[in-house]
Amino acid sequence: MSAQSNPSAWQPGVTGGGTLPPGPGGRVAAPGADGHGPPTGPPTVTIGSYPDYPSAQRVVDHLADNRFPVERTAIVGTDLTLVETVLGRMSTGRATLIGAGTGAWFGLFIGLLFGIFTVGNWLAVVLAGLVIGAIWGAVFGAVAHAMTGGRRDFTSASSLRASQYAVTVEAGFADQARQLLGRIHPGARTPQAAG
Repeated sequence: MSAQSNPSAWQPGVTGGGTLPPGPGGRVAAPGADGHGPPTGPPTVTIGSYPDYPSAQRVVDHLADNRFPVERTAIVGTDLTLVETVLGRMSTGRATLIGAGTGAWFGLFIGLLFGIFTVGNWLAVVLAGLVIGAIWGAVFGAVAHAMTGGRRDFTSASSLRASQYAVTVEAGFADQARQLLGRIHPGARTPQAAG
């Protein structure tokens, strides 16, 4: 059935009317009334602002431990920065070793799978899978690195970092959340409002 004969089907570049396909992190939210970002929900209040994610996570965990409806909360990171940490130099030899290790794990898995159904020497099947996987992994690792042509001769890990993490709660639950947080932060002042 084509998109023209089914008006409710999702079509790229067409807003409204159609349903959106699911995204990699869950269901994609349609833009809000202003066309920027997801639709706004109930008004929220910031009950605390923290310099790192574990601190904000501890606050939400404390609320959850005290039977607070944590589905009414959110942790909002602001001033996001993408940090790519360089882990080391990548050479053809290192790519070969990494490929061999990855291939060995996969070969071990396949060997164990076939070894379960083997009547004879199952250990030989497992070892053969491990060795064949390591060889093919090494070959693919070396070829993949050679195909980059030296454009990326390093390994890295990327992470998103925020300068600040705010814990927000729907406005109707803010007083309850503040009371619960007062038990772990006696005398602490929390912000009164946020959009």
